[in-house]
Amino acid sequence: MDLWTSGQLLEHLIPSLSRFVVGGALGALAGIAIGFAIGLFSLARAGLAPLVAALFPIPKIALLPLFVIWFGIGEGSKYALIAFGVFTPTVVATYGGVDGVDRTLIRMGQSFGLSWRSIVFKIVLPGALPAILTGLRVSLAIAIILLVAAEMLGSGAALRGGPDALGHGARAQLRHRAGGARAARLAGVTRKAHLIHLRAEAADPRQNGPEARTRPGAPPRTSGRDR
Repeated sequence: MDLWTSGQLLEHLIPSLSRFVVGGALGALAGIAIGFAIGLFSLARAGLAPLVAALFPIPKIALLPLFVIWFGIGEGSKYALIAFGVFTPTVVATYGGVDGVDRTLIRMGQSFGLSWRSIVFKIVLPGALPAILTGLRVSLAIAIILLVAAEMLGSGAALRGGPDALGHGARAQLRHRAGGARAARLAGVTRKAHLIHLRAEAADPRQNGPEARTRPGAPPRTSGRDR
């Protein structure tokens, strides 16, 4: 409630929603357009279908460094990553939906003298719409995951907690790891010194002789013959 009353929730919610909506809309529109082109035109299918099939299995989060190199660390890389994550499932679902439309309906429309535009919007689009909506549902789930991953990298305002939330956490974790490393290094040095001392005692034969058992400052023992 404190975040809501102070206005900080909306301050970080609006940028995240804008990235989600803009990136998702760009990817969805491009995916639907290219999916229709692949499903309707044999030339587009021959050129674009192998490319889409090669891009689809790639983990989208793994491409984040590449998008940062191409578009910079600002908003462009975040929009591009979300758009690409939405694009590939949408184009595959749209192409499958268009390809699955009954060809008998298309021939029927041609026999009734419908134009190509009317066939697309009155026969193909309604027939492919369930598959398109299914692809969009999967794509938007991927977009949320990519939104979180993109905002972990240099976002001024976001739902992840603001500009310094990740920095404070990273610094605390770094201090904790540094303290553990110092303790482990000190324990290793102490153990090594102890091992060196034990080896030195084992290598010196005088440490195990009668002189080693004589108290410091006591006179040496004499035998009966010396008396």
